[in-house]
Amino acid sequence: MLTPAIAALFAAILIATPALKGCSPVPSNISGGSSSEAMQGGGAGFGKSDSSLESMRRGDFTSSSGPLKEVYYEFDQHSLRAEAREILKSNANWLKANPAIRVEIEGHADERGTNEYNLALGSKRAESCKDYLVSLGIPEGRLSTVSYGEEIPACREQSGQCWQKNRRARFVIIPMERAS
Repeated sequence: MLTPAIAALFAAILIATPALKGCSPVPSNISGGSSSEAMQGGGAGFGKSDSSLESMRRGDFTSSSGPLKEVYYEFDQHSLRAEAREILKSNANWLKANPAIRVEIEGHADERGTNEYNLALGSKRAESCKDYLVSLGIPEGRLSTVSYGEEIPACREQSGQCWQKNRRARFVIIPMERAS
């Protein structure tokens, strides 16, 4: 069954498809780049970062999360590993130093499983990060979540190493005009 959310995501992908037609293939070694490459604007050394959907529309599949680092998950899991907790502590410290910033946490999954299952798993991954950041003192109102499931992969190869890159939570700085 096609839910309205999935239908909207497919519509967005279809709209972006013509722009992607002439793009080069996604590199297998995605390093994420530096925060200055991914960030727009200036100010105090940070600006807005694009959501995965906005990056895909531009044909850029390598955008990093800027100053906030991604969290990676084991197959079919949404629980936080020790390494993920350390990354989230670092992200929380950055957020505490930048109290005017809001963040959208994107949950992603690899391609294995149904679309519905992967959207739910991506949601659980984003929520696990949000809950941990709140436990570290970040106000819940500064954090929002969205799940893209398997729809916006960081890597497109059919391998375990590639699938690992797709099982992630990504942190996107929300521009103030988008904040509600």
